[in-house]
Amino acid sequence: MPEVYAHDAPGPHLIRGGALQQDTARRFTPEPEVPAEGQLPDDQPGWIVPLKTWKSSRAALRRHRHPVAILLEPDADLRELADDDGKLDPQGIAFIAIDFPVYTDGRGYSLAQLLRKRYGWKGELRAVGDVMIDTIHYQARVGFDSFLVKPGHDPHKALNAFKTFTVHYQKSYPAP
Repeated sequence: MPEVYAHDAPGPHLIRGGALQQDTARRFTPEPEVPAEGQLPDDQPGWIVPLKTWKSSRAALRRHRHPVAILLEPDADLRELADDDGKLDPQGIAFIAIDFPVYTDGRGYSLAQLLRKRYGWKGELRAVGDVMIDTIHYQARVGFDSFLVKPGHDPHKALNAFKTFTVHYQKSYPAP
């Protein structure tokens, strides 16, 4: 059953490529009482599947004409995302989304850093969940390059938050 991200105000809430865009992604939620294998979204653009779905059906999802995004919870084991050889093959992956259930949960920052540095993920890395004006600058510093701004936060102010800091002390992180 698809679940579209709900926002309380009209207009774009996704910051991607330095601009506001309409978010067209939708979450695929497998039925809990049905085995994960075989529960796949239709071959249409815009699906975000949980890591469990990717893990159980990665070969079938890679055969889809439209790549899917993968949603990582903050306690995700990145080894489950990688192939048997420990490498992260981008084939069939539209982007990786990391959920921030609450802004005080910093595990998503660690996941982003590991994906970029250890696993060599070069594709889109999206912050979702409790993504606020106050956090997106720091999320960008660890490798996120798209942000679904939390409902109730002004996406225009969030976009301007990237200009908040002009000097960075951590030399190893990219400037937003």
